[in-house]
Amino acid sequence: MFTRIEDFALEWTDEAELTARVLDLLTDASLGQEVIEGRRTLGQIAWHLVHSLHYMSSLGLVFDALSGGEEASVSAALIASEYRRISNDLLHAVRTQWKDGTLFESVVINKEAWLNGSSLRYSIMHQSHHRGQMTVLMRQAGLQLPNIYGPTYETWIEKGITPLA
Repeated sequence: MFTRIEDFALEWTDEAELTARVLDLLTDASLGQEVIEGRRTLGQIAWHLVHSLHYMSSLGLVFDALSGGEEASVSAALIASEYRRISNDLLHAVRTQWKDGTLFESVVINKEAWLNGSSLRYSIMHQSHHRGQMTVLMRQAGLQLPNIYGPTYETWIEKGITPLA
């Protein structure tokens, strides 16, 4: 749980940049990559990740919704640009509409009380969860992966180091 707005802002900024780097590597052709038939595609997961940021409005934050609606975009560039916009808008809303004390207030979501500071933590964890899903599908689609929390297999090879299997 976050207890200070600035602590959230620092972590959000770092995590949002990692997510943006993943989204920047998507291609229009890769958006249809499925893990198995009938499940979300890479594009649907990416669009959900972008769209889900606006769920924070249920906590009383006011910022513009996703342009393009709820249907998954067929444009990788639009997904990446919308993510940057809405991510920045969310951070701005938290910084300007809440105070540190607001993080200890709770909102009922699905009949459960959530502290605002916990909801902010969850939003970061939610991004990490979907980044992980996306990187697996990106590899299956033949895309180069960015370094996220450490180097990729390919990065080790580029550095002339034998990667661990």
